[in-house]
Amino acid sequence: MFRRALLATPFAALGLALPATARAQAWPSRPIRIVLAYPPGGSTDVLARTLAAALQDAIPGSTFVVDNRPGGAAVVGTQAVAQAAPDGYTLALGNNQTHAANAAMLPSLPFDPVADFAPIARLAAVHHALVVPANGPRTLAELAAKGKNGGRVTYASSGAGSASHVIAETFVRREGMDATHVPYRGGAQATTDTVAGTVDFFVSTWPQVVALVRDGRLRALGIGAPARLPETPDVPTFAELNAQDLAVDAWFGLWAPTRTDAAIVARLSDALVAILDQPAMRERLNGQGFVAAPMPAGPFAAFQREELARWRRLVELTGIRLAG
Repeated sequence: MFRRALLATPFAALGLALPATARAQAWPSRPIRIVLAYPPGGSTDVLARTLAAALQDAIPGSTFVVDNRPGGAAVVGTQAVAQAAPDGYTLALGNNQTHAANAAMLPSLPFDPVADFAPIARLAAVHHALVVPANGPRTLAELAAKGKNGGRVTYASSGAGSASHVIAETFVRREGMDATHVPYRGGAQATTDTVAGTVDFFVSTWPQVVALVRDGRLRALGIGAPARLPETPDVPTFAELNAQDLAVDAWFGLWAPTRTDAAIVARLSDALVAILDQPAMRERLNGQGFVAAPMPAGPFAAFQREELARWRRLVELTGIRLAG
């Protein structure tokens, strides 16, 4: 009787007893969600949709779906992945804010960016640029003067506590400007309002604004690249302007919930590194303003820990803290 009952038990009910290799071999059997803690239209969203399509081609039988879950200084979407089942079907495409800076800024972050996640791969990096409306100041010095001696400026960021916010506040404090921070839920609306002149300046990731700079709808006063970019040779680097402290790159990575099967993590990591090593993909990302920067799971875990320490130092310098 016991044998008959065992044979009648649904195979799925024995999932916990299956070897990890068997579970990994069955993956994927349903769509995989890539959760973003940002709204559509920003740099993270552009990268996620580009790589989701590439992963779908690289992993036979897979479907990757991008799920935007903005809110709470990029905490809402990130927490959703931290609390998801570690089955390989929910991933987080995050960045230096979600998995480094927030840990330094939020006194009660509801997850641990290291302990609650399994790093899969670093993906790419982007430079930041300081942009103003097309009819705005022509140099950083002119912009700084506008916020002094009784003048006042407003600056947009892609969110409170983002790299955008930290870099802009570094500039404001260094120059002694009177400035008001206007945080947005992502870079798309911040860009729109900068074009419209609703705010005086915005420190943006380069992919978010490069087309508008080329078209003359925004003016870039400086960029954090190591050298002037061929597509915008008239935009000086922050180093040229003796503003090296503003040259803080953003980086992007992919994580799974902790305890996700190591074989699934390795399969995703290998696929992403191979995708990002392809010349055609590197060229495509360059055209979007990204620099492909693939790093497999092990080195990426060490890199993230280094970035946590770096962002704690940056937060101490700017004094930025978030409620929560």
